[in-house]
Formats: sequence, C-alpha cells, structure tokens
Amino acid sequence: MDKKRIVASAVVFVILAALFYLQYRHWQSFDWGTFWAQTGRIKKVHVLHAIALIYFAYFLRAVRWKIFLQPVRPNVKMMDLVSPTLIGFTGLALLGRAGEFIRPYLIARRTDLPFSSQLAAWAVERIFDVGAFTVLMVLAIFLPSALPAIPHPEYYQRFREGGFLLIGVVVALTVGAIVIRRSGDAVGRWVEERFGHLSANLGHKLAQRVREFGTGLDTIHSPVSMLWLTVVSVGMWYIIALAYQEVTHSYGVPALEIPVSQLLILMGASMLGSMLQLPAVGGGSQMATIAALSSVFDVPPEMAASCGILLWLVTFAAVVPVGLALAHYERLSLRKLSEESHRSEEAELSGPPA
Repeated sequence: MDKKRIVASAVVFVILAALFYLQYRHWQSFDWGTFWAQTGRIKKVHVLHAIALIYFAYFLRAVRWKIFLQPVRPNVKMMDLVSPTLIGFTGLALLGRAGEFIRPYLIARRTDLPFSSQLAAWAVERIFDVGAFTVLMVLAIFLPSALPAIPHPEYYQRFREGGFLLIGVVVALTVGAIVIRRSGDAVGRWVEERFGHLSANLGHKLAQRVREFGTGLDTIHSPVSMLWLTVVSVGMWYIIALAYQEVTHSYGVPALEIPVSQLLILMGASMLGSMLQLPAVGGGSQMATIAALSSVFDVPPEMAASCGILLWLVTFAAVVPVGLALAHYERLSLRKLSEESHRSEEAELSGPPA
C-alpha cells in the first residue's frame, strides 16, 4: 500500500472512530445481550434469498456490460463478463477503492480491448446507476403509500428535497453526456486550457477523462440499446431493494416490516456512507444504515445495529467467497490486479497532451 492510501485509510479510520464514539454516547443504554439475542433469531431462509437476489443483480451488471460491448464484441460470452464482475466486486470489498478498476481491467483483458475503453464504459455505467436509483426514488416520493407513510413524516420533506436534488443531478449528467458525445474533443480542449494554468498534468488528465467518457458513450449505439440499458439498470436496483427487504423481514418483527419503497432510504444512506469505507471492514455504510433505521424508522438500537451489519454482509461482502474461489481457479491475485489496473490507468493518463 502506498503512502497516499495509508494516509487516506488513516483519515477514514479517524472519522469513523469519531462517528462511532458519538453514536455510542447517543446509545448509552445499548445492550449487547439483546443485540446477540436478536441476531440469533434471524430467519436464515430470508438471508439466503437475499444473497441469491444480490448474485442475480451481479448477473444483471454483466448483462448490462454485454450491451455496452455489443458494437465491438457482439459475440462475447457471458462467463467472460460474469467472472470479472464477481472478482471485481470481491476486490472492491477486500481492498476498498484500490480495487475499483479490477473489473474493467479484467474485462479489457478477456475481450482484448484497450483498458481505456472499458474505463469509459465503467464511467457511463455510473450514470445509469444514479439514473436508475433516481427513477425508483422519484416513484417512492410521489406514491402516496410510500415515503409519506414513514414513522416520522417530518423527514418526508427532506427526502422530497433530496429526490429533486437527485433529479437535478441526473439531468445535469445527461446534458453533460450529450454535449460530450457531440463535441468531446472540443470539451476536452476547453478543460485542458481551463485547468492547465493550475497544472499542465492536471489539465491533461481531466481532458483525457472527458475524451474517455465520450468514447464510453459510443457504446450506446441505438435507441434500442438505450432502452435495454435503462430497463436492466432499473430492474437491477429493484432487485437490490428486494434483497434489502428480505434482510429486514428476516427479523420477523413489526419495526422492520418496511416496504420496498421506503427501503430506498436505507439504500441511499448506505451509498452515501460507503464514501467512508475501510478495506474489508466497511464502516461508513453500516453506520449510515444503522442511523437511518434508528432515526427514521424508530428501530431499537440493538436491532438497528444488527440489521445494519447484516445488510452490509449480504449486499457488499457476500460476493467474497465466490469471487475468491474464481480468482483462485483462474490463478489471479487481487492485489496484483489492483496494482496492474492502477498502473494501466496512470499510463493511459500520462501520455503526451493532445
């Protein structure tokens, strides 16, 4: 691990430690006996169903990437995409952000395509993720039986504002994507000139990112592919919401009989919390989920802590056993793949300015 990653991990650890201490002080009467008792009563069949749904969501991610590859690799095999997907998310779970490029790096190797092209597809994938989650969130906001029915209706206005903010973000990303697709080189030159006075290297790297993103948008080759990408993305995030519901319902208590539409709050909290993650440990995702369960849904502290940890294990860490088995079978080292992917990314960005 290089010095930058050590410093970043140390900063995240300090922030998480402070948040944990504040949460502990807030829960002065937290009872570990109750925590273990409630955890022990979980209905395991619901948890297994949730894990199966999460693996199906990984399969849908591979299907979506196959659509991205349709213009250049129409005959790519699903296994050439499913395996890198599972190994890639295993690397992300165990190595943190250091493993985020493993998936596009492996797919580039399997399909004999430039790494930059798959980084571009990875960037476009993020837009579809944000857009799909926003579609579900907006439906929840405007359905009368969804978010307005939460135990604390006073939070509804905040979630409504958050939903409109998400809509604004998606609109801005969509407009930006259209502009870059039509005039990617011109936008890249403008970015390079605009930020070049701060640092020539910075301006060049940002311009390269813009050009790569424009290349990634070329994967959306027709209105039909756009439709399929949208359907698969929304379906995938709905499947993830169903997995959340299976986990919460596994406790068999009224406090956690939360409908899918309201569970989008937990999903959003988990995604925000994942910005503060320690490799193989997590932290931010669990804490944000626990806080949402406790504050928004009035779940007792012990049950909220148990459910928040179980949600993280199912939705984020459950991929690890299969991912490690595949990596072992294919004689791959996650740490080596992480280093190679980051070196390749640096090589892509450090070429001579255009």
